[in-house]
Amino acid sequence: MEWSEIFHDITERHDFKAMHDFLEKEYTTQIVYPDRENIYQAFDLTPFEDIKVVILGQDPYHGPNQAHGLAFSVQPNAKFPPSLRNMYKELEDDIGCHRTSPHLQDWAREGVLLLNTVLTVRQGEAHSHKNIGWETFTDEVIQAISDHRENVVFILWGKPAQQKLKLIDTSKHHIIKSTHPSPLSAHRGFFGSKPYSRANEFLESKGKSPIHWCEREE
Repeated sequence: MEWSEIFHDITERHDFKAMHDFLEKEYTTQIVYPDRENIYQAFDLTPFEDIKVVILGQDPYHGPNQAHGLAFSVQPNAKFPPSLRNMYKELEDDIGCHRTSPHLQDWAREGVLLLNTVLTVRQGEAHSHKNIGWETFTDEVIQAISDHRENVVFILWGKPAQQKLKLIDTSKHHIIKSTHPSPLSAHRGFFGSKPYSRANEFLESKGKSPIHWCEREE
């Protein structure tokens, strides 16, 4: 099964015209992130049949040169967001990886779907595209992964991500959850949760190759 089939099925059951009209106006009259061509980059880089891990974020970063369509990832020359910095701190503590780039395209190509539940945002206005229709779309994506794949690791950080548990068949998939890596909550359960090694242990137990979380040498 491919994303095109999933998307066709979703659009057959839901009318996104109002959302598309809204986005057309927003991109014409406001500064919106990510760039239009990057809205669906998570799906472009991680084919449906290649998904091993899903990491759920909320909405894109709303500063310049940050969002490019992958949850938690920013463009190569952008300043490190605090949550990503904490993700890397835990990665180093967990499996000894030291990453220097804030760009996570290599994870996406490894089979990690870095999915925000809202895919666009107006510059400087967090959650400004909440409730325009993206949540319906991404809930359907999560449901489709649950229904049509097996033994996927869902990494759910923080309450908003954990609210998506109801969409996931936990008898066929593996759930890793903790507090969010943001500075406000990371010390309350994210640090020490070892999500990266736990994900790989599960994948290997199911005969799948592990994720190469470390930065690849050029």
